[in-house]
Amino acid sequence: MRFYSIVIPVYNRPDEIQELLESLTKQTYKNFEVVIVEDGSKDSAEEIVKSFQKKLSIQYYYKENTGQGLSRNFAYERANGDYFIVFDSDCIIPPDYLKTVEKRLNTDYLDAFGGPDRADASFTPVQKAISYSMTSLFTTGGIRGNKKGVGVFHPRSFNMGISKEVWQRTKGYIITRMGEDIEFSIRIMSYGFKVGLIEDAYVYHKRRTDFKQFFKQVHFFGRARINIYRFVPGELKLTHFFPMCFVLFAVIAILLGILNFRIGVLACFLLYCYSAAIFIDAAYKNQSVKIGLLSVAAAYTQLFGYGIGFMKEGIQELFKPSKEVMQEMLYQKYKSTDNK
Repeated sequence: MRFYSIVIPVYNRPDEIQELLESLTKQTYKNFEVVIVEDGSKDSAEEIVKSFQKKLSIQYYYKENTGQGLSRNFAYERANGDYFIVFDSDCIIPPDYLKTVEKRLNTDYLDAFGGPDRADASFTPVQKAISYSMTSLFTTGGIRGNKKGVGVFHPRSFNMGISKEVWQRTKGYIITRMGEDIEFSIRIMSYGFKVGLIEDAYVYHKRRTDFKQFFKQVHFFGRARINIYRFVPGELKLTHFFPMCFVLFAVIAILLGILNFRIGVLACFLLYCYSAAIFIDAAYKNQSVKIGLLSVAAAYTQLFGYGIGFMKEGIQELFKPSKEVMQEMLYQKYKSTDNK
């Protein structure tokens, strides 16, 4: 019977952490602790965490802001578990989550795993549309927790577990932000550890509450993909160029369509067919015409946000690394020297 350490970095989101901790009190598997790391927040969650001390075995730490990657490392160093599980603060955990993980590790052990995310019935229509967009075959290729997804599955830290041995050998994250979880997953695999998906170990991931916030998030994801390339060049695949190509195609198609060129009209028709496919699929899965329409908007927000971020960071990589990138490279150099 494993003892789990649930690691949660928090940055200015006390309301979210309350919902997450409340869901953890309902776990059917009880052999776990919670490690909260407040990453330099101005809006502290300390009082909310204290209110759960009688309901959960919980540790709370406040530290200067260094980003989620190093904050998770900070928690790993202080955790007591045999196995560490990381959640984003905007997740809600189903009651049988740990029971599901324990069962899988007892029957088919994984050194590291990831799980999918879903939309809870309590989510707003916009949140459900965003959830659809982030998990749909039409947008992400279904790579975020789907066995039938396109490409290699890499656990992501909104719902990710690693054994204590993985932490001890890898020393955790080397990127503070911008794709830190994917780089970590790739490095875990390079050590020969067994990594996989536990499809039933899902979480309800609230993500963003409006399309403006969602655009900013996926724009950051697009930039992060280029940042991963800086550390692991071989992991930049053709599929990662799809959102950028979609943006260019859509812009050119609309311009040519306005000018009434036949090729532009045809391209706009293809965009219409793509949008219709998303609408039908999302409306059917959510049993809602409204969510179907919102899902089309979410898909375009995602593809444009990611694609523009990808192009912006890619151009920057071609000409001049950003200050943030230089800091990351210096940190990596420091870590490699420190480990010798």
